[in-house]
Amino acid sequence: MTGRAAGFIMAGILLISAIFAGRTVTVKAEEGELITSPHGVLMEASTGQIIYEKDMDTRVKPASITKIMTLLLIFDELAKGNLHMEDQVVTSAYAKSMGGSQVFLEEGEKQSVETMIKCIVIASGNDASVAMAEHIAGSEGEFVKRMNERATGLGMENTHFEDCCGLTESDNHYTSAHDVAIMSRELVTKYPKVLEYSSVWMENITHETAKGTSEFGLTNTNKLIRSYDGCVGLKTGSTSVAKYCVSAVAQRNGITLISVVMTAPDYKVRFSDAAAMLNLGFGCCKLYVDSSPEKLPKISLKGGVADQTACEYAEEFRYLDTTGASLENIEKKIVLPDSVQAPVVKGDKAGTAEYYLDGKKIGSVDLLFSQNCQEAGYIDCLKKIWDIFL
Repeated sequence: MTGRAAGFIMAGILLISAIFAGRTVTVKAEEGELITSPHGVLMEASTGQIIYEKDMDTRVKPASITKIMTLLLIFDELAKGNLHMEDQVVTSAYAKSMGGSQVFLEEGEKQSVETMIKCIVIASGNDASVAMAEHIAGSEGEFVKRMNERATGLGMENTHFEDCCGLTESDNHYTSAHDVAIMSRELVTKYPKVLEYSSVWMENITHETAKGTSEFGLTNTNKLIRSYDGCVGLKTGSTSVAKYCVSAVAQRNGITLISVVMTAPDYKVRFSDAAAMLNLGFGCCKLYVDSSPEKLPKISLKGGVADQTACEYAEEFRYLDTTGASLENIEKKIVLPDSVQAPVVKGDKAGTAEYYLDGKKIGSVDLLFSQNCQEAGYIDCLKKIWDIFL
């Protein structure tokens, strides 16, 4: 029996043990198990739950995986309205000078933001990444500062960036498999449009420069797009120091999984390890989504202008199960007070919706007041008395 086959068997034993224990599981790798790469993690995107991990918090070189954060900041600016897909981005001499993977932008060349996004996410263009960084922040250095601030905000404790594309050999440019999964999740859940670009296999762009007009073909660096059913992204990376990395996103049956492999010994292992984790996830995961909850009862309001106040769910409840349990057995309990004292502020917590599976609590969602309700004044009280009298 090969070591790889033994790894699959060991992963299966761990998973089956967890199923019989009746609990949601994170399979933690032992040496030689499931994946041969030193670092990896499998995460379900909508819940952020980790299903499998192998030395996921060790700091490693990210290579072009760095561009996931670059893309995240680009889409942040689009969401804020500070940037538009049709905006024209001018390539500087510095951006043109980038080595490694590039789309051969010329100094002074203009391309739309949408084209630049394609160049970054499909072909991993270093020149396009730097051009976008300069367009958004004025300089790559200022853009990198924002990258680090965004990473801190996401709780990426083992990440620090020194450039926007991953070319640097600085020891201060590092991340971890876990942190890559975190920023990948933020990008694909907050801005799913990026998957429209990361799932493109081949596309041409047009260079229009002083030298004339020419076509250039973009080919996706993520071979799983063609070889793995449901793969829609996201980003690869490789250097002699970082070796081979990938953050692979795949979707099946309403479940989105993020499979991150870092420092794989070669590109084939990078993709086979990512696929192995995805297979494990799709084989054991079931997702419960309370997407259309029933209307909540109104709460009696004491001392208010109105007699009642309405509530709403703070968010959609999601539960990821890897135990094989029947999700049809999930029950919900609404916990709300019979009455509250005015005033009431919209967005304040009113109660909770609690979810149970076979009698065991599996999670909850806050219930919020959906409107502002003022405290009744003297005139309001007189009006109520008059209404009753009439």
